[in-house]
Amino acid sequence: MKIIAIGRNYGEHIQELENERPDEPVVFMKPDTALLKNNEPFYHPEFSDNIHHEVELVLKISREGKYIQQEFAHKYFDEIGIGIDFTARDLQQKCKTKGLPWEIAKAFNGSAPLGEFRPVSNYPAMNNINFHLDINGERRQTGNTSLLLFPFDVIVAYVSQFFTLKTGDLIFTGTPAGVGKVNIGDRLEAYVEDEKLLDFEVK
Repeated sequence: MKIIAIGRNYGEHIQELENERPDEPVVFMKPDTALLKNNEPFYHPEFSDNIHHEVELVLKISREGKYIQQEFAHKYFDEIGIGIDFTARDLQQKCKTKGLPWEIAKAFNGSAPLGEFRPVSNYPAMNNINFHLDINGERRQTGNTSLLLFPFDVIVAYVSQFFTLKTGDLIFTGTPAGVGKVNIGDRLEAYVEDEKLLDFEVK
């Protein structure tokens, strides 16, 4: 099982971090040890003082495929969920400044809390799915798939040119604006439309 993630996929998020707008999807990966399931708590690592939350819709791959054509990409995922791409922003910045890979800032243990999934059929329009993240009862991030720079089908087709997608693989599709620091004691609740699919604490 692979965890594939897409960076810089919402325009306002690119602006808030002062990043360059990409011409094609920005792809990185996390190991399975990054997964945090069943609303288990996230234990804040000692190696970072600036862990950021990034709420994202997650696609679950339902069949094996490679070199998938965009018009057929929708046939390769049948469930949508929500997750958090935790980022050690201080480590990431240090790595970027030196021109180094930044897996240690994105792929560390527990950096991918994953909520429940729902069938694609629950959402009539893939380009109009609302989702949001509340922290301690306060809305922090709000997104809608109409704002994706690279929609789901584009992501699946693009990624499959490089990596064979297998059943059970996960694709984190990018985070909207509003990312920020989490602290010990915070409670994070993530919603797709009005349904809460992820609820956990930072310890």
